[in-house]
Amino acid sequence: MTIDDPARPDTAEPRTTETATGALADPATDPVTGPPTRPAAESGHGSRPRGWNALRPLVLRLHFYAGLLIAPFLLVAATSGMLYALSFQAEKVLYAHELEAPVGERTLPLSQQVHAATKVNPNGTVTAVWPSSEPGATTRVLMADPDVEEGRSLAVFVDPYTGEIRGQLPSYGSSGALPLRTWIDELHRDLHLGDLGRHYSELAASWLWVVALGGLALWIGRRRKNRRALFVPERGPKSRRRTLSWHGTVGLAAVAGLLLLSATGLTWSRYAGENIDMVRAQLGGATPSVSAALDGAASGGSGEHAGHGSGHDAGPARGADVGIDKAVEAARAAGIEGPTSVTLPSEGKGYVVKETDARFPVHLDSVAVDPADGTVIDELRFADYPLLAQATRFGIDAHMGVFLGPFNQLALAALALALIVLIVSGYRMWWLRRPGRPAARGAWRSVPPTMLLPLLAVTALAGWFVPLLGLSLLAFLVADLAAGAVTKVRSRDRDLTREA
Repeated sequence: MTIDDPARPDTAEPRTTETATGALADPATDPVTGPPTRPAAESGHGSRPRGWNALRPLVLRLHFYAGLLIAPFLLVAATSGMLYALSFQAEKVLYAHELEAPVGERTLPLSQQVHAATKVNPNGTVTAVWPSSEPGATTRVLMADPDVEEGRSLAVFVDPYTGEIRGQLPSYGSSGALPLRTWIDELHRDLHLGDLGRHYSELAASWLWVVALGGLALWIGRRRKNRRALFVPERGPKSRRRTLSWHGTVGLAAVAGLLLLSATGLTWSRYAGENIDMVRAQLGGATPSVSAALDGAASGGSGEHAGHGSGHDAGPARGADVGIDKAVEAARAAGIEGPTSVTLPSEGKGYVVKETDARFPVHLDSVAVDPADGTVIDELRFADYPLLAQATRFGIDAHMGVFLGPFNQLALAALALALIVLIVSGYRMWWLRRPGRPAARGAWRSVPPTMLLPLLAVTALAGWFVPLLGLSLLAFLVADLAAGAVTKVRSRDRDLTREA
């Protein structure tokens, strides 16, 4: 995504033409991009340009405006996203006392660990428990607490070998983000501005795929003396041309990851996210959940019917509870293994025991257990998820940095850094070639109707499906038309002044 001027003459260097990423290069001498593809009209055939030659100026102009106006939002998203990817490991260092405990000979029953947590915080209500998942890791007892901000739980960290309380911290979300990661997550999501701030991240995600695909088309669509220039950046002294070379090759390497970030980021957005959920539901790709409703025990319901319980209290009499230890035993017998979370029974519902090892989403099975007798009343295997739901889960976990663990986090940090490099190098090329006017107005007139009409239809559909993309694109067009009208009036006034 670059911001540069393909039209402005420069007496300090040869006449240049904008490259695929929006930067300027000399079509005759640039070894990186080589000469641009020339429209048929420029070749002496007198016909209108066709195909890519006709479409390129339009893509170039859109790319220019997106780079100029949307890049600041993308820069904030990329910087905060890189910090979030690194926060996983930072949490392990910052909260080592809470997360770790000296390895003992044997672990206490889970019920005793929960009891130790309730003793230190009698005002809290236990809602879930994350048993110690490996030697030296503490058990996390999650509580609803009046002193904790709404939407968060109080996590009490218990030494599983002694019952000692290692600390208490607010916890957020299914990933159990602690204060550091929660703060960075909110910065990335909404700049700590709530619903108003979510527009920033949705705008960035809405345009990222457009900028990435546009830059890819422009970069690949240029002629080169050799293919090596497409993949290998130019070396030598610092110059605009070398910046362009690095910009293009870094963008080419990062484009697939940027598209994934854009697509998965939109699933969390306010407006486009609703449309995505609607489409997924229509295609049968909604993510199922295990049913813990006690009145559904007789049916042995599957995950496909999750959420259809009546919600009234059809469970055992108050106090009839086999306890968390036997509930976990029943889940283990049903094949729930590895790191798990246990949601305690609530009104009319039983225990829910889930696998939580998101590094390998195939290990995300879950079961519901009847607290009256410890029988499994429902189970859901990840293998039974619809294919679209499985793909969505993989994508979201990759966006969050939990898929494949530290490898995913390093890849996310590298991708965010690549996006920062693209933005900064784009602005640098624009600055070297300022004031950076875009491609000539009216580029759409050179596009044949057979290409223009489908393009308009696709644009309208994308603008409806991704509302902030459509609204901001409409704003760009209005601003561009206004600027064109002002320029035309000024030009006419100058001509009248000369004639006078």
